[in-house]
Amino acid sequence: MMNSNKMTINLALFGMTQSGKSSAGNIILGSTDFQSSFAPCSVTKDCSLGRSCHFRSFMRRGGQEVTLQVQVLDTPGYPHSRLSKKHVRQEIREALAHHFGQEGLHLALLVQRADVPLCGQEESSPVQMIQELLGHAWMNHTAILFTHAEKIEEAGFNEDEYLCEASETLLKLLNSIQRRLLGQTSSQDHALGGSMFTESRHEMVL
Repeated sequence: MMNSNKMTINLALFGMTQSGKSSAGNIILGSTDFQSSFAPCSVTKDCSLGRSCHFRSFMRRGGQEVTLQVQVLDTPGYPHSRLSKKHVRQEIREALAHHFGQEGLHLALLVQRADVPLCGQEESSPVQMIQELLGHAWMNHTAILFTHAEKIEEAGFNEDEYLCEASETLLKLLNSIQRRLLGQTSSQDHALGGSMFTESRHEMVL
């Protein structure tokens, strides 16, 4: 980095259509950068980059305060109602190179609704997309982000109980990515905590 007193964290959102990727990105950034709406088809057709404000005094390094900025790449959902897998993959590949080419992608967030079971056939598309784009190191740079996490509590589950009832597909995926799991409620209006993001900042994918 050119300025040691500034830290940038690069995130990319992956997931199925209507999983809540764009809304999740807006919450992470504390903005309305990404179009998010209910629709009977895929809403996001192109990759777009959003940037958070600068969080001053986020941490100290070498006795000096460090300012943090988060960059989030919103991507088309897959399977997509209008775009082919080849088109979506190429769109994301080019966007990753264009926006994160110098520093690299630090964390891929697989966005999944907490109130929708993750089944084998459904899981294969977005996860396979991440694997193809990030290569063999994808497991070290991927986390699951549950949207609508308030549904877990509304159903009477705590986190452990929820995971005990989860599908084998989800549990296997969680284990493969070292159980990196984040939750986000529909009513959140601020950025997520940054500990996992800053840990991922130390290693770059692309």
